[in-house]
Amino acid sequence: MATKHPVLALDIGGTKLAVAMVTPDGLTHGFLSEPTDKHRGPDAVIAHLFDMGTRSIAAAGIGAPHAVGISCGGPLDAAAGILTGPLHLPGWIDIPIVAMASDAFGVPAVVENDATAAVLGEHRFGAARGAEIALYLTLSTGVGGGSIIDGRLHRGAAGNGGEFGHLMVRPGGRRCECGRNGCLEAYASGTNIAVRAHELLAASDRPSTLRELPLVRAEHVSAAAAAGDPLATEIWEETTDLLGQAVTDLVNVFEPHVVVLGGGVTRSGSILLDPVRDTVRDTAMPPAAARALVTLAGLGDAVCVVGAGALALDLVEAARV
Repeated sequence: MATKHPVLALDIGGTKLAVAMVTPDGLTHGFLSEPTDKHRGPDAVIAHLFDMGTRSIAAAGIGAPHAVGISCGGPLDAAAGILTGPLHLPGWIDIPIVAMASDAFGVPAVVENDATAAVLGEHRFGAARGAEIALYLTLSTGVGGGSIIDGRLHRGAAGNGGEFGHLMVRPGGRRCECGRNGCLEAYASGTNIAVRAHELLAASDRPSTLRELPLVRAEHVSAAAAAGDPLATEIWEETTDLLGQAVTDLVNVFEPHVVVLGGGVTRSGSILLDPVRDTVRDTAMPPAAARALVTLAGLGDAVCVVGAGALALDLVEAARV
């Protein structure tokens, strides 16, 4: 049976592609997640993404989509519908993704920064529901951010505001993809947690259970830290300390009601959330520290998909007015 005004949501990540049909209640149908394999280049990845979209529509069984919403890391030009040069997708220069999706599926389409879409999804359907001021940080291949200010989505003057991953947390520190040294993303993204682990393993002969793995990923570091591995603990404590400092700065600036953490790194749960909460509680200025709730995304791994769906639902609603 068809559901009233469903939309297709597409999320383009550096590690995985995720798609689903989304209904006005925020539920996903026919959810699919598959590797991005970004080394294949934009043409092959986008063809794969649209094929996933076609399969999702069939699997959902709720009718054809009325619009397509797309989330992707920036920078991008949402008004023009173009991916201008996403940092997590090298070589993706001036990709007209909105026109391509509209042609592929025969309906209007919209694109937005992934973390901006995610904060919209969390505000409408998740952990930030109803909050007047809400911040979202995604900790994944990169680190992104989005904000709700006075109950409305904040995009910035050129549509790329909210790059919380490029807050400076360690001046002169690790090189970031943006070209600066010491950004939060250079320490707290899943990619860079793994890179730092490999570097520390190569630089010393310290014992660690991580040495038993052919390829160390961020989830291995968090699990080893939780089990008491000293080398993994060193990496993890630096990660949560710098993340906590960045969130504290954001709390001091915005005085939000809620700060939502999402993305693959947050699957580590309390070993990430608790130290970040402690840092905010102990170091943020009052009364902001007491007011801000720091929590994990209520929509879990589907947050960017639901956010992209919310954008598409708004597109449908605007067309009906």
